[in-house]
Amino acid sequence: MTVIDSTDSDEMLEEQAGADPLAGLPGHPMMWILILSELAVFGIAFVGFAVARLLDPAGFAAGQAHLSPLTGGLNTIVLVTSGFLAAAGVAAARDGRRGRARGLFVVAAVLGLLFLGVKGTEYAASIAAGHTLDSGGFFTLYYLLTGFHALHVALGMVILLIVAWKDSVENLETGASFWHMLDLVWVLLYPLLYLLR
Repeated sequence: MTVIDSTDSDEMLEEQAGADPLAGLPGHPMMWILILSELAVFGIAFVGFAVARLLDPAGFAAGQAHLSPLTGGLNTIVLVTSGFLAAAGVAAARDGRRGRARGLFVVAAVLGLLFLGVKGTEYAASIAAGHTLDSGGFFTLYYLLTGFHALHVALGMVILLIVAWKDSVENLETGASFWHMLDLVWVLLYPLLYLLR
């Protein structure tokens, strides 16, 4: 019979942790699997947008001219500020300031609601101007990409509120990680849809 002393056991645990590439990331590892899969989906969508744009540069330029970079920029500021508040909430939780962490996460979720409100106003203006899902390749992809992102923002708001309620540091890190993924996707979507000509 082999006897393993405590130092051997500690070394085995360190080796197992080193074998897990997600072990050093904040939050729950399953959230990182979700984040990576979502980033892959958005990445494929970005490639599809780029290919469609190459096939119809004039149509995409005409469609893009109807969007307001100012409105998109406002939403960028709102979402990035929300992400900053979520990060500050995680830092507060690590310092043992649970009430502050909860408050910051709730405000981050409220800013997510503001993001959706601005996006809804933008959709309403585009539709009123006659730019619908069927108005050509640019608007089809615009609505699909931003709509898919908006659904994730709505889900992210629910996650932020749940982890604000169940406010362990790991839960808050998990929720903030998902929210930061939404920031990253929007920071890529904004120039792609509103700025790049």
